[in-house]
Amino acid sequence: MRQSRYLLVAALATALAGCGDPAPPPAASVVPQGNADSAQEIARNADAHRFHIGRHEAVVLRDGEIRLPNDGSIVAQGVPKADTDALLAAAGLPTDTLQLNVQALLVRIDGRVVLFDTGAGDAAFADAGRLQSSLRVAGIEAADVTDILISHAHGDHVGGLLDGDGRPAFPNATVRMSVPEWQALQGDAGMAALSEAIAPNVEAFEPGAEVLPGVTSLPVAGHTPGHSAYVIADGDQRLLYIGDSAHHHVISVQRPRWTIQFDGDAPLAEDSREALLARIADERLLVSSPHFPYPGLGRIERRDDGFAWVPVE
Repeated sequence: MRQSRYLLVAALATALAGCGDPAPPPAASVVPQGNADSAQEIARNADAHRFHIGRHEAVVLRDGEIRLPNDGSIVAQGVPKADTDALLAAAGLPTDTLQLNVQALLVRIDGRVVLFDTGAGDAAFADAGRLQSSLRVAGIEAADVTDILISHAHGDHVGGLLDGDGRPAFPNATVRMSVPEWQALQGDAGMAALSEAIAPNVEAFEPGAEVLPGVTSLPVAGHTPGHSAYVIADGDQRLLYIGDSAHHHVISVQRPRWTIQFDGDAPLAEDSREALLARIADERLLVSSPHFPYPGLGRIERRDDGFAWVPVE
């Protein structure tokens, strides 16, 4: 286990080394555009949080929420409930239910309109489906999106790819995901309608490839066969979109080795999560997380013998 962790850290270091200076990068700007004191701007920011990554305009788009029982059946499997309750209570969180936000990231990059994941759509397991309205709040139509970068093919990340009639919801977008993830999606009988509908628009890439100018995929193994995080860089400013490398902003970060049902290979995912958190903390990377409290922007800091999530205010 220890050897695999060292190998993961080395692999992450290699993957991130080409994405900017290893010295701590300047923080990306997270100041909302416009007059933040106006009621109109505050209302807009409730579903579309605007910021910059260097010259790139970016928006976090709210899709909804997923609520899970805190009973050890899904998150923190096998952990005594008293231990989970104590961790949550120390963070000022309720101990009966766990809330995971669902959000997507949109970035304008050199004439492209790039969407990272598409939310849960009308999936029954989530109170979601607000992505299209959040896009409109941000002044963007579905037809404007040129590229969709999928972290992985779980329903809360690909559910918004199709509209209510089963057709591509983003008619002009190329859908990009790693080769292993696309192969796994095509082999999933339960996702046959989705894979058939998007197949003409899919361009799969090799794990670790530069997917678009300024956007590099970062394999984070264990969650799904081809799960990818993405490094978005402009000059010496970088943001890491982590996908499902971590789910809960307290449990996944402070206890990265607590098992989560969603991870396909739990021991490997736990190694990957711990290695990635260390890398994020040591390089002071700005993080975008689709499941952390909206807008899911912040940093990972080392605390005592572990890590903590520090949101950007």
